[in-house]
Amino acid sequence: MDEPLLNIVMVTFNQERYVSQAIESVLMQRTDFNYYLIISDDCSTDRTGIICQHYQEKYSDKIILLTGNRNIGMAANYWRAFSACTAKYIALLEGDDFYLDPEKLQKQVSILERYPEYGIVHS
Repeated sequence: MDEPLLNIVMVTFNQERYVSQAIESVLMQRTDFNYYLIISDDCSTDRTGIICQHYQEKYSDKIILLTGNRNIGMAANYWRAFSACTAKYIALLEGDDFYLDPEKLQKQVSILERYPEYGIVHS
């Protein structure tokens, strides 16, 4: 896969009821660029980690899963995820949230590419 233009950062902790929908909403995105979803799970004690592992194995060309052997807390979990980013742009998506528009990321990246003086796009 070519170098991604976008990394989507998703931190998770005990979100088994929602994380599949969050991941699926990233995978449904229609883009003309490459992206990676970087999931950083903070030693969830429910099935969140197992669900994320399943998706990472199935979509290893799109998903990077970061884990550890102990809970590190929300700030450190974000830092771990951001430290793995290599793309020009970063999008955030919580593990208990999801995208509705399958062209959301395409629209936002297109704005940033068209207007390089812009530093952030949000919705």
